[in-house]
Amino acid sequence: MFDFKNSNIKNDVLSGITVALALVPEAVAFAFVAGVEPMIGLYAAFMMGLITSAIGGRPGMISGATGAMAVVMVALVAQHGVQYLFAAVLLAGLLQILAGVFRLGKFIRLVPYPVMLGFVNGLAIVIFLAQLGQFKVFNSEGIQVWMQGEMLYIMLGLVALTMAIIHFLPKFTKAIPSSLAAIIVVTAIVHGLGVDSRTVIDFVRDMLPEAEKATATLAGELPTFAIPAVPFTLETLYIILPTAIILALVGLIESLLTLTLIDEMTDTRGRGNKECIGQGVANSVNGFFGGMGGCAMIGQSMININSGGRGRLSGITAALVLLGFILFASSLIEMIPLAALVGVMFMVVIGTFEWASFRIIRGVNKEDAFVLFLVTFVTVIADLAIAVIVGVIVSALVFAWKHATHINAKTHTDGDDWKVYDLDGPLFFGSVSHFKELFDVQNDPQDVVLDFAESRIWDSSGIDALDSLADKYEAAGKKLHIRHISPECATLMRKASKYVEINVNEDPRYKVATDELG
Repeated sequence: MFDFKNSNIKNDVLSGITVALALVPEAVAFAFVAGVEPMIGLYAAFMMGLITSAIGGRPGMISGATGAMAVVMVALVAQHGVQYLFAAVLLAGLLQILAGVFRLGKFIRLVPYPVMLGFVNGLAIVIFLAQLGQFKVFNSEGIQVWMQGEMLYIMLGLVALTMAIIHFLPKFTKAIPSSLAAIIVVTAIVHGLGVDSRTVIDFVRDMLPEAEKATATLAGELPTFAIPAVPFTLETLYIILPTAIILALVGLIESLLTLTLIDEMTDTRGRGNKECIGQGVANSVNGFFGGMGGCAMIGQSMININSGGRGRLSGITAALVLLGFILFASSLIEMIPLAALVGVMFMVVIGTFEWASFRIIRGVNKEDAFVLFLVTFVTVIADLAIAVIVGVIVSALVFAWKHATHINAKTHTDGDDWKVYDLDGPLFFGSVSHFKELFDVQNDPQDVVLDFAESRIWDSSGIDALDSLADKYEAAGKKLHIRHISPECATLMRKASKYVEINVNEDPRYKVATDELG
């Protein structure tokens, strides 16, 4: 179950500790985005990370509370309260489990490569922009402004030091993950030398009302089981179902795309359907134990992979260490300088962004470059799910447009003075118009043959176009024959005959598909 055979226990444990430290500010920030208490975000990071690492389909991938799902929750929490959120997360988990049971995870393979590149680049930019908020502070009037002067220089210096340690330490030793070493060193410098730098607890206090700042803490208790306190009525279902569906889709899309990315980085293959079930179980448990749910986190997953975490133990360690901090050592998390975590995330951005995209753009066609930039742009201004859906749709339309004129025909006359159209290319909705222009019904001889040896009918639009062509020849007192249609096309035509009239005459000299149409 835990796949110790294919992972390094020491690397997984140390990498998991590093990830746990990086999970804290993200979980707290996304909790505030969703409009819930910080502990609800931390509970989500713990439960999502533990369960998906244990039973999910991608060892080494880290799940937790995410911004993509947090923004979906805002309206529901604001209008109906946190208990309805727990119910929606529970329902979203059940939908994700069903997606895995019905093996829908395989459809992630339909995402084209330019969309994948756009997804990766867009998320890298989103992660970068999210870190810029750490360079802002509240002034005496309660307005958030950019850091200036000594505070800014200290922040930049500590970020640069963190990045330098992460970059150069592996050249000397790989005994400890460079990200973990950087966090420890920068934390020691800040507190050992008394450097005035913002810490994690400062970040939490900034998010709280003035009356709660003094007592702010990340200390908590074990999450407890409780059925969401909502009426079990159809009205409740109507309220939570739209949010649950969007949460389920966003969670699966982000998780499966992150899974695919890690597959490429590690030259291994995760199991998409199993990951759907793992994400679903984790979100369902969140609904019962007071967490805000979540999905795969590309930033923390990259930290884990780059730190040597490959097995399930890395994610399990991250979740358990995070829980340990919450229960017993919250003060250790609270004292970590934000600059150290920002530096870690900046290195994630550099490692995540596909810099090869700029070289690829020069070598691919304009359509793929357009899709890449479009998905990147939509990911940044909207969210991942919309970006991927838009990218897939645009890619499909581009494909249809490019192949719309790929159908053509060569003509010749056989020994019986029948005119033969040797078709080449796909016959589908996009190529129907060009297909109709290939024929000269008025000037063709009495018998005309369509030879599909090098062509295929792909959809009902193609069948309807064939039917319309047969009607034209029949109206002109001529016969249309068909040859060499594939078994798949014959099956499609047979099924379509229930709702599309098939008026194609048999070719008596060949055993053709129309023999079976009855």
